[in-house]
Amino acid sequence: MIIDVHCHAWPDRIAERALSGRSPELPRTGDGTLSGLRGAMSRSGVDNAVVLGISDDAKRVAGANRFVAKAMSEGYYGFGTVHPGLSVAENLAILREHGIRGVKLHSLFQGFSYTDPRVMELFEAFGSEIAVIAHVGDGGDAAANDRGTPAMIREIVTTFPDLRLAACHFGGYHRLDDAEAELLGIDNLFLETSWPPTMAAIDPDRVRRIISRHGADRVVFGSDWPMADPAAEIAAIRALGLSDDATEGILGGNFLRLMEGRS
Repeated sequence: MIIDVHCHAWPDRIAERALSGRSPELPRTGDGTLSGLRGAMSRSGVDNAVVLGISDDAKRVAGANRFVAKAMSEGYYGFGTVHPGLSVAENLAILREHGIRGVKLHSLFQGFSYTDPRVMELFEAFGSEIAVIAHVGDGGDAAANDRGTPAMIREIVTTFPDLRLAACHFGGYHRLDDAEAELLGIDNLFLETSWPPTMAAIDPDRVRRIISRHGADRVVFGSDWPMADPAAEIAAIRALGLSDDATEGILGGNFLRLMEGRS
């Protein structure tokens, strides 16, 4: 089973507006709607996808999570959103109301640092109940880039060893040197493969080295749709020439273990 763990989608009425605020240098490969995602999955051979919700404002958390719950009702996996402008109890209550077992954090768009004390309180409260997938690295201005760094991820997963966390972009978008120094080999950390516009832009030897040092059983496939084409990203993973077991795990099995809380 192939599961794309990194897909952005919005309600039809706001998808175009939401995408217009994304990085202009990244070409779109889709329209950011659930129906558009379904079409991309069909064309690329993806069996299921994780729809990610992101709210940059506390007052939009409930609505974003309702949309994620809608996606889940249509058969997708869903990771919702939290915001430190709400209390820990309020954030957890909204997630539990909708049966959401994971959250997406995005340091570039949400405006808070991952090591903000209010966010650290959320990590502590998540325990092993709520999984996290987090953007790590660059993609914005200098201040935004420094809100989610590989060093921060290391601090989080060592402080909260029960937390189930996947670090996007091999743990550091355009900060691979830092990611390799800080994150490789940490047992309770998963790395995610997206690198828009394509993972194929990274030296394959380096990708193989990262996977080998970290452990192929703790790497999960994500495309970052609609900023990348899932079919091209799957092809880049298969072209690495890893064992069949390692490739199958990255493309889906490892995510299932992550959600089951098995390292």
